[in-house]
Amino acid sequence: MNFLTEILNTKRDEIVNLKKRFNINSFKDMEFFNYQSLSFYKNNINNTTTSIIAEIKKASPSKGIIRENFNHLDIANSYFRQSVNGVSILTDRNYFQGDINYLYEIAKIKKAPLLRKDFIIDELQVYEAKANGADLILLICEALSKVQIRDLSEIASGIGLEVLLELHSINQLEKIDFSLNKIIGVNNRNLESFIVDLSVTQNISGYLPEDVLLVSESGLNKKEDIYYIRNAGADAILVGEHLMRSDNIEIKLEELKRWCSEGPEQSI
Repeated sequence: MNFLTEILNTKRDEIVNLKKRFNINSFKDMEFFNYQSLSFYKNNINNTTTSIIAEIKKASPSKGIIRENFNHLDIANSYFRQSVNGVSILTDRNYFQGDINYLYEIAKIKKAPLLRKDFIIDELQVYEAKANGADLILLICEALSKVQIRDLSEIASGIGLEVLLELHSINQLEKIDFSLNKIIGVNNRNLESFIVDLSVTQNISGYLPEDVLLVSESGLNKKEDIYYIRNAGADAILVGEHLMRSDNIEIKLEELKRWCSEGPEQSI
C-alpha cells in the first residue's frame, strides 16, 4: 500500500464520522456559506508577474514539524500584509497537523482567496469547505477518478468555489476536462519517493491550454527555482515550507515577490 492509499483510507474513516455530525443542509446554515467567494482565477490569469499562493502548514508526513512557533492567525496576517495572491491552509489533522478551524478563523480576516488544502474525495467535504470560508478547494488527480473529478468540480462550481486541480505526472492529463478545470496545479514532488523535480512543471505545461492558470508546487526555495518555473510557463507558485521555516516570514515574502516580478531577461 502506497502512502496516498493510506491517507485516503484514513480520510474515508474521517468522512464517515463527518457524516454523523453534519449534512449538506447543516453546512448551508453556517456563516460563510452564502458569502461571495473571491476568485483566484479572475484576479490572476492576466498578471504580468508570477502570483504567489502562500501556505500555512505546521507539519508534513515527510518532514515532521516544519514550524515549532506556529500561530495560524499571525502567519495569515503576515501574508495579508504582504498582499499575497492567495493563502493555502492545511486542514488535514492526521498527517499535516492542520485543522478546519484554521480556515474558519482566517476567513474572518481574509484579504485574499483562501484554498482549503486537504484530501477531498466526498461532496460533503466540498460543502464543509464553503461553510468554513474557503474560496478554492484542492482536488488531487491521483486520488480521484475522471468521473469524481468532474462531479466534485461541478459541485464546487455550483456553490461558488473554484478548484485547484493538482497532478503529479503527465499520465493524469487524460482525466482533466479543461473547459471545467481552469486552475491546474503541478506538484513537483513524487508521491511515492518524495523526490522533487522541477522539470515536472516544464513537462506538463506544454500540454495545457492557454486559458489555464498553471500553479507550480513544491521545491521552490531559491530564485533560480522561480526563474526556471516561470520560463517553464507557470503563472503562479504555491510555497509553504520555504516560508514556514523562516524566522521572518514577511522579509522572506518580500524576497520571493521580488523574484516573481523580475523580468525574463534576468532569468536563467
